[in-house]
Amino acid sequence: MEKDAQNSNVENQTRDVRTLLSWSAPGRPYRARGKQFYLSILLIVLFVEAILFLFSEYQLMVVVLALAFLSVVLSSVPPKNFHYKITTEGVKVEDYFYIWSELYDFFFKRIEGTDVLIIRTEAFLPGELKLSLGVLTRDHVRQTVVNYLPYREFVKPTFMENAADWLSRNFPLENLH
Repeated sequence: MEKDAQNSNVENQTRDVRTLLSWSAPGRPYRARGKQFYLSILLIVLFVEAILFLFSEYQLMVVVLALAFLSVVLSSVPPKNFHYKITTEGVKVEDYFYIWSELYDFFFKRIEGTDVLIIRTEAFLPGELKLSLGVLTRDHVRQTVVNYLPYREFVKPTFMENAADWLSRNFPLENLH
């Protein structure tokens, strides 16, 4: 009887979930856009729509309009604050929990002037968790997460990331002054 009580006490101690970090920050990096950005999107969409109309690609026209609408909405509506939590068992984003065994590695990236913690997952979906750091520093988060996941100083950008960076550098949708 006494041995069973000790075993259950040991199991409870190993299953204790401690919160290591907890913070609230916007759900995605956000920067307010000017009129030039929206006008550029409109002109590009009209040009692509005219070409697709000439080739009778009506379904593709709907897809282009939907993507343009999505980009306009995401750039005009500021994100809500999410509650992030890093525990001894994993990472919690709002109501979704990812255990450490589902996660692969992590690195930091600066997106739209905001530091973002990017955690890659083992599964194909979601692929990456992007957590805005808010007021937390990279070093503070790195010291906590490195105990559970490998840290990558440099992650080689994919072809799509390189192409997107090249496009945004050479064909900006708005002038930043």
